[in-house]
Amino acid sequence: MMEKARVEIEYCTQCRWMLRAAWVAQELLSTFEGEIAEVALVPGKGGVFEVRAKCQLAWSRKAEGRFPEPAELKQRVRDIVAPGRALGHADRHARGVRPAGG
Repeated sequence: MMEKARVEIEYCTQCRWMLRAAWVAQELLSTFEGEIAEVALVPGKGGVFEVRAKCQLAWSRKAEGRFPEPAELKQRVRDIVAPGRALGHADRHARGVRPAGG
Protein backbone atom coordinates (compact mmCIF):
# COMPACT_ATOMS: atom_id res chain seq x y z
CA MET A 1 0.00 0.00 0.00
CA MET A 2 1.33 3.43 -0.96
CA GLU A 3 1.95 5.94 1.81
CA LYS A 4 -0.03 9.13 1.33
CA ALA A 5 1.92 12.33 0.75
CA ARG A 6 2.17 15.53 2.75
CA VAL A 7 1.92 18.75 0.76
CA GLU A 8 3.03 22.15 2.05
CA ILE A 9 1.97 25.48 0.62
CA GLU A 10 4.12 28.34 1.91
CA TYR A 11 2.50 31.70 1.25
CA CYS A 12 3.34 35.33 2.00
CA THR A 13 1.28 36.78 4.84
CA GLN A 14 2.45 40.31 3.94
CA CYS A 15 0.96 39.88 0.47
CA ARG A 16 -2.29 38.45 1.87
CA TRP A 17 -2.03 35.24 -0.17
CA MET A 18 -3.66 32.96 2.41
CA LEU A 19 -6.92 32.67 0.43
CA ARG A 20 -4.98 31.73 -2.71
CA ALA A 21 -3.06 29.10 -0.72
CA ALA A 22 -6.31 27.73 0.73
CA TRP A 23 -7.87 27.52 -2.73
CA VAL A 24 -4.81 25.67 -4.08
CA ALA A 25 -5.03 23.29 -1.09
CA GLN A 26 -8.68 22.57 -1.87
CA GLU A 27 -7.87 21.90 -5.54
CA LEU A 28 -5.06 19.50 -4.66
CA LEU A 29 -7.08 17.67 -1.99
CA SER A 30 -10.00 17.25 -4.39
CA THR A 31 -7.79 15.97 -7.20
CA PHE A 32 -5.53 13.71 -5.12
CA GLU A 33 -7.88 12.48 -2.40
CA GLY A 34 -6.33 9.00 -2.55
CA GLU A 35 -2.71 10.17 -2.67
CA ILE A 36 -2.52 13.14 -0.28
CA ALA A 37 -2.80 12.68 3.49
CA GLU A 38 -2.68 16.36 4.35
CA VAL A 39 -1.98 19.85 3.07
CA ALA A 40 -0.25 22.27 5.42
CA LEU A 41 -0.54 26.03 4.96
CA VAL A 42 2.77 27.56 6.04
CA PRO A 43 2.86 31.33 6.67
CA GLY A 44 5.89 33.06 5.19
CA LYS A 45 7.14 36.49 4.18
CA GLY A 46 8.87 38.27 1.34
CA GLY A 47 6.53 37.35 -1.50
CA VAL A 48 6.95 33.59 -1.10
CA PHE A 49 4.49 31.19 -2.71
CA GLU A 50 5.91 27.67 -2.88
CA VAL A 51 4.29 24.27 -3.10
CA ARG A 52 6.17 21.20 -1.88
CA ALA A 53 5.05 17.58 -2.07
CA LYS A 54 6.97 14.92 -0.15
CA CYS A 55 9.54 17.66 0.67
CA GLN A 56 10.19 18.23 -3.07
CA LEU A 57 9.63 21.65 -4.58
CA ALA A 58 6.77 21.47 -7.08
CA TRP A 59 6.31 25.21 -7.67
CA SER A 60 8.07 28.44 -6.70
CA ARG A 61 6.53 31.78 -7.66
CA LYS A 62 9.95 33.39 -7.38
CA ALA A 63 11.63 30.89 -9.72
CA GLU A 64 8.75 30.82 -12.24
CA GLY A 65 7.95 34.54 -12.06
CA ARG A 66 4.23 33.88 -11.71
CA PHE A 67 1.56 31.85 -9.98
CA PRO A 68 0.80 28.42 -11.43
CA GLU A 69 -2.18 27.56 -13.56
CA PRO A 70 -4.21 24.85 -11.80
CA ALA A 71 -3.54 22.19 -14.46
CA GLU A 72 0.23 22.70 -14.48
CA LEU A 73 0.46 22.61 -10.67
CA LYS A 74 -1.61 19.44 -10.56
CA GLN A 75 0.74 17.86 -13.11
CA ARG A 76 3.80 18.76 -11.08
CA VAL A 77 2.29 17.48 -7.84
CA ARG A 78 1.11 14.33 -9.64
CA ASP A 79 4.65 13.71 -10.91
CA ILE A 80 5.81 13.63 -7.28
CA VAL A 81 2.95 11.89 -5.44
CA ALA A 82 1.49 9.61 -8.14
CA PRO A 83 3.78 9.33 -11.19
CA GLY A 84 2.02 7.82 -14.15
CA ARG A 85 -1.47 8.71 -12.94
CA ALA A 86 -3.63 10.29 -15.64
CA LEU A 87 -5.27 13.62 -14.84
CA GLY A 88 -7.85 13.48 -17.61
CA HIS A 89 -8.80 16.92 -18.91
CA ALA A 90 -6.01 18.61 -16.92
CA ASP A 91 -3.41 16.65 -18.91
CA ARG A 92 -5.03 17.50 -22.25
CA HIS A 93 -5.44 21.19 -21.37
CA ALA A 94 -1.81 21.62 -20.35
CA ARG A 95 -0.61 20.03 -23.61
CA GLY A 96 -2.69 22.48 -25.62
CA VAL A 97 -5.35 19.96 -26.63
CA ARG A 98 -8.82 21.32 -26.16
CA PRO A 99 -11.45 19.02 -24.67
CA ALA A 100 -14.31 18.03 -26.96
CA GLY A 101 -16.89 20.81 -27.10
CA GLY A 102 -14.37 23.34 -25.69
